[in-house]
Amino acid sequence: MSAASCLRSEDQFLCSICLDVFTDPVTTPCGHNFCKNCINEHWNSNDQYLCPMCNKVFNTRPELHINTFISEMVSHSSEQQAAKPGEVPCDVCTGTKLKALKSCLVCLTSYCETHLEPHLTKSVLKRHQLIDPVENLEDRMCMKHDKLLELFCKTDQTCVCVLCSVLDHKTHEFVPLKEEYEGKKAELGKTEAEIQEMIQKRRLKIQEIKHSVDLSKKAADREKAEGVQVFIALMQSVERGKKNLINSINKKKKKMEKQAEDFIKELEQEISELKKRSSELEKLSHSEDHLHLLQNFPSLKAAPPTKDWTEVSVCPSYEGTVVIAVAQLEETCSKQKKKLIEAELKRVQQYAVDVTLDPDTAHPALILSDDGKQVNDSDVTKNLPDNPERFSKCPCVLGKQSLSSGRFYFEVQVKWKTDWDLGVARESINRKGDITLSPEDGFWTIWLRNGNEYKADNNPPVRLSLKSRPQKVGVFVDYEEGLVSFHDVDAAALIYSFTGCSFTEKLYPYFGPSLNYRGKNSAPLIICPVNQTE
Repeated sequence: MSAASCLRSEDQFLCSICLDVFTDPVTTPCGHNFCKNCINEHWNSNDQYLCPMCNKVFNTRPELHINTFISEMVSHSSEQQAAKPGEVPCDVCTGTKLKALKSCLVCLTSYCETHLEPHLTKSVLKRHQLIDPVENLEDRMCMKHDKLLELFCKTDQTCVCVLCSVLDHKTHEFVPLKEEYEGKKAELGKTEAEIQEMIQKRRLKIQEIKHSVDLSKKAADREKAEGVQVFIALMQSVERGKKNLINSINKKKKKMEKQAEDFIKELEQEISELKKRSSELEKLSHSEDHLHLLQNFPSLKAAPPTKDWTEVSVCPSYEGTVVIAVAQLEETCSKQKKKLIEAELKRVQQYAVDVTLDPDTAHPALILSDDGKQVNDSDVTKNLPDNPERFSKCPCVLGKQSLSSGRFYFEVQVKWKTDWDLGVARESINRKGDITLSPEDGFWTIWLRNGNEYKADNNPPVRLSLKSRPQKVGVFVDYEEGLVSFHDVDAAALIYSFTGCSFTEKLYPYFGPSLNYRGKNSAPLIICPVNQTE
């Protein structure tokens, strides 16, 4: 059904007296319909009972019957079209405000289906511009000239009327509102697409984070299980050490007690023999028999068959027993620690990245290999562009690769060098003039000086006591964990760890081959391929 036919059918529900939608519709005997109140007032104000539609005269006041059909239709129409909260109401309706179907930019009025009919049927009104219903149509008028805002000033980025364009904005660039609307709508569509893309990326990031959490839980469970096994083994070693210590002390104690018991028995035996000799001597000394005394004197005067007990002693020796037990336990712990460090090195090597040197950051005195894997100092400063990325005073260089999340690992050969710096640096470090290697200044590094002095550039610096000189150093970074650790690759030993770091910028590998010192430190730092330990 067309809009016009819908509007024409709507006339059936209008009272011919008040020209509005029926209220309590009633039917006269001649078959015409009116509002109950309208027809009663009409008859009250006239001398005759005349039908306003057909002019039929009734001798007596007719009995009015409620038209239930029209009443239900009007009620249904009202329910269907009454303006709801948030909807634009018809500006013409005098009773119940029906929902507006269109707003006219010429009349500055909003119309329901019924009151919109003239704009659809009359040729003069057909030329008016209709839009979807909007509130506050007066806002579409120029407050200065009381004209419709129908142009867009691209210079001032504002809506103007025709008079504005020739009076206040005469040198500006204008386009019709519709043209600017289409352009802005296209921009909104593009922006909406970009927002949807951003939403999708963030949903993917949520999935990625959730996946990372799942991996973290599994890694934590695995780490706890392995850690518990390690400590169980250590506890068992401690228990065995304690048991061995007690057994060793008890064995020494029993041995001493047995030795003492044997000495006592031997001494008691000698005492018994000496008592017997003493008794014989006493008896002989009281003898009056001259011949008997002289014959037995030589044998009794001779030394008794006893040993010299002067140097004999029983001294329990438990000294060193506990020390030996602790040393054995320490050796067991060291072996266990070495296994853990070897396992840790193997784990971090899984995050190896292919690092190359960035020539744009290299100090002019440094020599970089063509493959970007080696760097050493030449003692000669070249004439290179002083770009913002380049170190101007300190002989150092950064890697091209960066890290802003996750983990990475690389290895550097430091063999035959007497001085070097190695680690990572944040993107915003000072690259001009003197620099300080410390976490506060954006550097997490260790260094070698004079061939045997190792330090970690913490605040304050930490002297490192290493069992052997590293030939190859592994550098590992866990961005989220805030960890930077250094490993002696060949010895599978941990050199030093920076922990609890807070990273907010990109991190770059940092290499300082130090000065050449006339050939004493000419060997290069070499970025090596990572061969995972078996």
